Amino acid sequence: MNMLIFIIAGLLVHCVFLASIFDIYFTSPLVHGMTPQRTPLPPPAKRLVLFVADGLRADALYELEDNGTSQAPFLRSIIEYKGSWGISHTRVPTESRPGHVALIAGFYEDVSAVAKGWKENPVEFDSVFNESKYTWSWGSPDILPMFAKGASGDHVYTYCYKAENEDFGAEDATKLDTWVFDHVKNFFQAARSNQTLFSKVNEEKVVLFLHLLGIDTNGHAHRPNSREYKNNIRKVDEGIKEIVLMLEDFYGNDGKTAFILTSDHGMTDWGSHGAGHPSETLTPLIAWGAGVNYPQKVTSQFFKDEFLKVWKLENWKRLDVNQADIAPLIASLIGVPFPLNSVGVLPLDYLNSSAHFKAESMFTNAVQILEQFKVKMTQKKETTLSFLFTPFQLLSDTEQINILRKARSYLHQEKYHEVVSLCKTLISLALEGLSYYHTYDRLFLGISVVMGFVGWTSYVILLIVKTHTNLTKSTQDNKASTVLLLYGFAAIGVLIAFLLLIQTCPWMYYVYCLLPVPVWYAVVKEFRIIQDLVPLLLAFPLGQSIGFLVIGTLGIEILVFSFFYRSTLTVGLIAFAGWPFITRLWAQAKATTMSWTLLCLLLAVFPLMPVVGREPNISLVTMAGFLILLISSFSLTSLCKSKNKYVPKKDLTVHLFQMLSIALSTYVVNSTHSSLHHKKGLPLINQIISWTTLASSLLAPLLSSTFFFQRLLSIILSLMSTYLLLSTGYEALFPLVLSGLMFAWIYMEKEALQHYGDSLKPKLAVLDFSYTIDITHFRQLHLDDIRRSFFFVFFIVTAFFGTGNIASVNSFDPASIYCFLTVFNPFIMGGLLVWKIVIPFVLVSCAFEAIQVTTQLSSKSLFLIVLVISDIMALHFFFLVKDYGSWLDIGTSISHYVLVMAFTIFIMLLSGLAQLLTTKRIEPWGRAKGHSM
Repeated sequence: MNMLIFIIAGLLVHCVFLASIFDIYFTSPLVHGMTPQRTPLPPPAKRLVLFVADGLRADALYELEDNGTSQAPFLRSIIEYKGSWGISHTRVPTESRPGHVALIAGFYEDVSAVAKGWKENPVEFDSVFNESKYTWSWGSPDILPMFAKGASGDHVYTYCYKAENEDFGAEDATKLDTWVFDHVKNFFQAARSNQTLFSKVNEEKVVLFLHLLGIDTNGHAHRPNSREYKNNIRKVDEGIKEIVLMLEDFYGNDGKTAFILTSDHGMTDWGSHGAGHPSETLTPLIAWGAGVNYPQKVTSQFFKDEFLKVWKLENWKRLDVNQADIAPLIASLIGVPFPLNSVGVLPLDYLNSSAHFKAESMFTNAVQILEQFKVKMTQKKETTLSFLFTPFQLLSDTEQINILRKARSYLHQEKYHEVVSLCKTLISLALEGLSYYHTYDRLFLGISVVMGFVGWTSYVILLIVKTHTNLTKSTQDNKASTVLLLYGFAAIGVLIAFLLLIQTCPWMYYVYCLLPVPVWYAVVKEFRIIQDLVPLLLAFPLGQSIGFLVIGTLGIEILVFSFFYRSTLTVGLIAFAGWPFITRLWAQAKATTMSWTLLCLLLAVFPLMPVVGREPNISLVTMAGFLILLISSFSLTSLCKSKNKYVPKKDLTVHLFQMLSIALSTYVVNSTHSSLHHKKGLPLINQIISWTTLASSLLAPLLSSTFFFQRLLSIILSLMSTYLLLSTGYEALFPLVLSGLMFAWIYMEKEALQHYGDSLKPKLAVLDFSYTIDITHFRQLHLDDIRRSFFFVFFIVTAFFGTGNIASVNSFDPASIYCFLTVFNPFIMGGLLVWKIVIPFVLVSCAFEAIQVTTQLSSKSLFLIVLVISDIMALHFFFLVKDYGSWLDIGTSISHYVLVMAFTIFIMLLSGLAQLLTTKRIEPWGRAKGHSM
């Protein structure tokens, strides 16, 4: 198979595998066609005010100061004298959009929908705003428009500040919240003199939504334990107090206003969110006003955590809820229909209403969730062959009718406690049934994907054996049997497609189910290779076979374990340090061996360090900059003094320019963080230098000489200049040590090649990447090449996890992009953070490219072995993906699979980038040259 066709096919196959978990585990839970359900009794409140303090942690609000005073005295007084309180438990991803969807629409947005956009609605959904008579909202342009866009009619009004105001480097982010409070006050002041507006705000079923982003912005910029974050909480507390007093005065203390304060998500100690750490998933919930229970004094209450004691709230009843439960609470308080797709369960303990009202509300909640179950069941029944359909046994049609009939009977008999108990059972069964039908096709799709995985990996192994070893005899294929085989697999494909068609399955089902057909056809077509291979494997000594199998399994498991425990990488690097001594390589290259061992041990320290970003230390970034300048100065001096090497002036100019870029980057990092520390914002000149450095980082190496040492040095200098700008602490030293180890690795592989008796290569100093390599000089693979490929995969994983657990969204420090921008922009910020991750990856890929040249191997052969190793890892993680258990476990399992699949795809793409960076040269005053390997 042509290499280009193979790479394209491989990319498509792996993109399908990557997308599969979102169709198998995380499809949209939404269904349409339900009838709105509302409580038939009059509601306790005419209006509700929803305060969402973005990024507010539960402990940050509830904890007392050292002197015993509260950060939020007004809200503390509400807990003690006027309302109910508890913790709202959020789900991953702990981001603003899904958090607000859960609060206002009552369902948890699936992962794939979140990825489709932050500011637009990837799916249509109902919300309490949509069901209200009028909703007025003030706050961020990232949040408010999505609920206005999804509303039917024009009764949802939004007032947003400019997106540029969301600046992490701003002097005072509390102005975002002050803007909201001031505009709410001005709005009600205007309503006094505007009769139309006055009549609207006095209607029933009104929602006022205040989105307060200042706490989140200060948390990102200064960390949650900072003075700025805590001051912002005080400002919000004062602002809420003023709004409450203003509204009570406006409405004449009519006692018909309900208030809820909560947060969309929390925040880690290092100022990030997105994963499932308790600091991110535990958010405050305080409710008071019309229809809300007063504080309930208790002598004791049991929770697994110790928060009550720490917060000095042991005597006030804590009422915990799931985040989606807040939507039905809002709906019940103001008497609007429960959002159609809500899966929240009404928290009755928050209601200060009659037993009759609670029973009716609970019954409405149960019927609303049951409606979703019935629609979901009908949809699945219509798209499944009758003899294959297995209904959810615990909630059959008869069982539904019986429960509803019994609940209505209890309502007539005024047995309200029994109604509530029965409705909770029905809700539990309906939610379980929803999950059952939502995951109905999981096993079937999972088997299809696994068959595709195993088939693809088997094909790649056969391709390696066929084209890069001498293990099989070259024989002509029997044309008749090949045609017969083709027709057989085509018939299987047609049958699968027909079965999917009559069940009106989604188009992606065709992809997952039909993919194994051509893959396994390609495997079975190589039957003669399998025939040749089996006797060879059987003839291999049993002890050696078991030894290789154990070593291979251990190697793969070390890689898998490193995703969970970074310290595993330390163990691996220490083992690598001892490799030359085990193989006796040290005897022929003592200096190289010592360098290799020392650098392995030095790199082994990084996975033991705290996750990057938690403890910023700009002085370490400065030290890294000086070290790079020192090493590059020494390297260039040595190069110029070399007797058999002449360095042209233009090559020297490129290197000096890159060293200047390193010096500028070091200055910009210090200058920017100093400016932000003094709240002077991001200097424009620093921003221009940063973006210019980033733009030139991939171009500058192409201007340098293609001689081995000079080109690799140029790549390191260019990428390091950008990496320094994206660093906040010790991670700035990581690519420097990694690059040193990569140089040592290249020299060690040259020694290993000589050690095993292969033909000698020319000296590395005079090796030119741009020389066209004669394909006839490529040697066949041997067992040591599997070790080389494993080293590459291990170093790639080390590049990923060496300075943090990037499988978790919360490992990223927003401060790392402050040299480029401070105004919130998720896509640019995300892109910069991804490039920071990719830089060590590129360094390893370039070293691997050099090893392929020095060991006389075609890039295709080693690439195929790497592909097999990474695919086995990916299959391992596919089985570890789950959508149950703690939200931290769920988020981690998704991240791991996505990472290892992205890693496989990246290998294909970045091997091309590495070849471009090492072999191509742009000569502004001459002809561009390069080669294709």
